[in-house]
Parts: sequence; C-alpha cells; structure tokens
Amino acid sequence: MATEQFRQRAEFPPPRPALTRSPKNPIDKSTIVSIYPKEIIERKYTIEPGIFQIPAGRLENPSILVVGTSSWYTYTGENRPTIEVPVSSTMIADALIGDFCRGMLECDMVDARPGLFFVPGEHTIFELKSNEKFKEKLVEIAAKQREWFSRLVRIADSLWARSNGNPLSIPDDARLAAEELNLKDKPWMVDFKTIELVPCFACGSLKNPAFPICAVCRAIDPTYKGEIKFAGQ
Repeated sequence: MATEQFRQRAEFPPPRPALTRSPKNPIDKSTIVSIYPKEIIERKYTIEPGIFQIPAGRLENPSILVVGTSSWYTYTGENRPTIEVPVSSTMIADALIGDFCRGMLECDMVDARPGLFFVPGEHTIFELKSNEKFKEKLVEIAAKQREWFSRLVRIADSLWARSNGNPLSIPDDARLAAEELNLKDKPWMVDFKTIELVPCFACGSLKNPAFPICAVCRAIDPTYKGEIKFAGQ
C-alpha cells in the first residue's frame, strides 16, 4: 500500500501555484549607447526578458538599445509560490556592458575597452547628441576604444611573428581593429582562406609555406632555397 502511494506521488506531483507577475515600472528605462562597429547579441538565460541585441555603431553614428526591467524567479518549495525578483534597468545595462567587455582580449575596463556605455532613462540619438555631457562621454569612450584597438593590433603583430605567419593565430577582433585604424596593409590582414597551410616535414604541424622555419619544432624546411640569417650573424 505504501509503495503504491509512493508511485502515485512520484508520477503525479502536485501542481505548483500559478505564477503572478508584478507589473513593470514603465519609467524604469536605461539607454545603452554603442560605437562598437559590430552587432552584439547577449543572452541571459536566468532572467526574462533575457535576449538583448545591440546594433553596430560608430563614432559619427552611434547605435542605441533601450532596456527596461527584467526579472528572475526563485522556487521556494512545494505548495509555495514562485517568487519574482525584479532587476532594475540600470543593473541590466551595466551587466550587459560589463559581461561583454570583460571577456575581451586586452580590455582592462579603464583605459582600453569597447565603445559601450549607458545613460539612465529612455533617450533618442537626437536627444543625446544635443547634450554636452553626452558628447564628452562619447569622445572619452571613443579614445578608450581606439586604445583597445591599438593593443589588439600589437598583440596580433606578436602572434603573427611567433606563429611564423599562421593566419589562424590572429583574432577576428584584431582584424576589425586594423580596419578601424586603417592599417589594412598588415600582412595578417590577408584572408586566411587564401593561405594554404602545409604540414612541417619534421613534426607535422601546419605552417605557412612562406616561412622556412617551423614555429613548433624549429626545423628548417630543406626545400627552402633562400638564405636564412639569425640574430647576431
């Protein structure tokens, strides 16, 4: 008898109480401003709404995304209501920008970072451009993004040299940075699909055939006919 009751309990759990959502605050809005020249899609699966799309922007034509209140929910137990926890728009905007930027190579969130910031309240681009404080903030964030781009280019130069010209070692953001800084003459700006990588005869690692020395095992390609000079010679 006890076993049968347990089976019924396991197969037919009692329904949870219906979720009652609190009304959203219509004036809780924040405006995210972007001069990052690439679309950003951030997904936050623990809150609702949790999908945010920030269009690509530039200094001369910034893009905006207005965000409102989101909520996350906590289950308090059987036969108890699920609790809704509202999250303000300023916290949402700050989290979106911080989570995206902090994971980027060479971003320190102080002097070098992608061109994103937010303004409390709901604003249009026209309203923001007519505000002197916004113009100052735009110039400040543009300088920080340019510094971030410069650092990415320096990292790409180092990776290109250390990998013997392997185009797969160059991050996509570094290529974007070189385009924005008008440094398209960089050797690693060549489309990596046009470079055929070949295996090293000694260790089998893929290498750029234009470079005779393998970056992995340091073996010299015996088919190379040119002269090789090392530092100090």
